[in-house]
Amino acid sequence: MSNHFSAAYLKFPGDDARLDLTDLYVFPAFDDAHRTVVIIDVNPFTTGLSATPPFLMSPEFHPDAVYRINIDNDGDNQADAAFSFVFTTAENGLQTGSVHYATAADARHTEPAGEMLADAVPVGFDASAQPVQAGPCRLFIGVRSDPFFADAEGALHGFVWTGEDAFAGKDVQCIALEVPGEMLGPEPTIGLWATVGVRRDGTLVQVDRGGHPTINPFINPEHAKDEYNAGCPAEDAAKYLVPWSKLLEENGYEPAAARAAAATVLPDILRYDRGRPAAYPNGRGLTDDVFSARMAFLTNGKVTAGGVPPHDDLLARFPYLGPPHR
Repeated sequence: MSNHFSAAYLKFPGDDARLDLTDLYVFPAFDDAHRTVVIIDVNPFTTGLSATPPFLMSPEFHPDAVYRINIDNDGDNQADAAFSFVFTTAENGLQTGSVHYATAADARHTEPAGEMLADAVPVGFDASAQPVQAGPCRLFIGVRSDPFFADAEGALHGFVWTGEDAFAGKDVQCIALEVPGEMLGPEPTIGLWATVGVRRDGTLVQVDRGGHPTINPFINPEHAKDEYNAGCPAEDAAKYLVPWSKLLEENGYEPAAARAAAATVLPDILRYDRGRPAAYPNGRGLTDDVFSARMAFLTNGKVTAGGVPPHDDLLARFPYLGPPHR
């Protein structure tokens, strides 16, 4: 998994797939290197089932959730810009979304703040869905083919690879933005992480987050996963450097090397230098084999390949993810 099934015991946060952040991608737009594409995917194994309780595999966004893309552009591990997305479902079942863009102190509010870039944007549930303009950004929201690829079964059973991609033919809910560079910050290097919060008894509670791929499902023990999802990057090094270093020592690292390796993914913020080619860990492209990279990281290089290729349904144009399968 990348960040699929990221709650404890391979469950969904809040037992609701719509709250499960699966992946974060960032790379330059194929047709304009001065613009940056940021994609977050949620709701793994999205299907066409009706939105009836318990909503586990409903193909919509959660109407009480706030999905956020956080941008750190000065290296202090705090959000300096943020894009927040909320969704409304009408009585006829049609769902629309809105996006806010906030900077400075407004970017650190848990609730959507700042400028509304677009409102009442229809969520796409089939291959006919098209991007829209959201202020100076391009925006797509809707069901798409999941680009993540991994032999998850092999990873869960001693790295005996099966050759089967657990995510081939699966769909996710996608939020894709193409953003002009100035909205992300003045310096070429930025840091990104995504969060998902849901309102419970009137309070917005964060239930998932992620920057680097394939961190929480494989590194944190079960009892720590939910607490990690509720945390913030600024606290990561203090909380996780010691236990993650110990885990790496148990997998063949010398103590100093284990600490250095753990520090490369702490805090859990995906760094992206826009002046360099995008390939994980500098940003993340849709064909980057991050699963194999993480297995090599966890085993001190003993496991080097996951054995499955990128998906062949990616597009050469925005929103880049292939059309949904169902």
